[in-house]
Amino acid sequence: MIQPPKDLRRKEKLEAFDRLLTIMDELRLNCPWDKKQTLETIRHLTIEETYELSDAIINENLDEVKKEIGDLMLHMVFYSKIADEKGAFDVADALSAISDKLVHRHPHIYGDVQADDEEAVKANWEKIKLKEKGNVSVLGGVPNSLPALVKAIRIQDKARGIGFDWEKKEQVWEKVEEEMQEFKDEFNVDSDTPIDKQKAQAEFGDLLFSLVNYSRFIDIDPEEALERTNLKFIKRFQYLESESQKDGKSISDMSLDEMDEYWERAKSIK
Repeated sequence: MIQPPKDLRRKEKLEAFDRLLTIMDELRLNCPWDKKQTLETIRHLTIEETYELSDAIINENLDEVKKEIGDLMLHMVFYSKIADEKGAFDVADALSAISDKLVHRHPHIYGDVQADDEEAVKANWEKIKLKEKGNVSVLGGVPNSLPALVKAIRIQDKARGIGFDWEKKEQVWEKVEEEMQEFKDEFNVDSDTPIDKQKAQAEFGDLLFSLVNYSRFIDIDPEEALERTNLKFIKRFQYLESESQKDGKSISDMSLDEMDEYWERAKSIK
């Protein structure tokens, strides 16, 4: 096993973590707000902080990434402190558990298993998880509360981990085109005939799922791709709003052609 380079700041990092633990102890003892918090009351705040970290990463703002990592570290210490008060576990137990899990799930580093590429590592990881958790299904570890797009990614990753996957991206694209045609059959854009909404919805879901599948084969994160498109749309729409207002126009009174003029101008701005 190759040894990592010596971390010259390890002592500073440990001292910084120790300082956070001390502050958490003091706040839990003395701050009226911190004293009242429970695992349940912090949960929604943690979700919010996670999305804020995601925003900072997408915006490539490393200063904000640093701040959001700090916020999430605080939450992890907070959860551990509350659990310690309940006599369940403390932060040392949590850190030891993740360290043990990492060692166990990397037998190609800490054992005698051979894994020469990323795919072999991921496949081995999923097999070990299946044995650890005793899940009846490979998909048993996918949280039910994940957003649908993220859930589709995780489902496909896990299926791929045990070898259930397409061999070539061309096959996946054929599936995309097949699902597109099936959706068009349910929702004919050239016809005014009422559609069967339930069937159309099912076919649209199949189409989205197949597009997510294809994105894996061309190494695109569909969640990030969609979010970047969301941000692009917001930027262009806000340009439309601000520039039309400068020209003394109200967006609610403008025609679509008038709005398109501003939209085209917005597209030229990076």
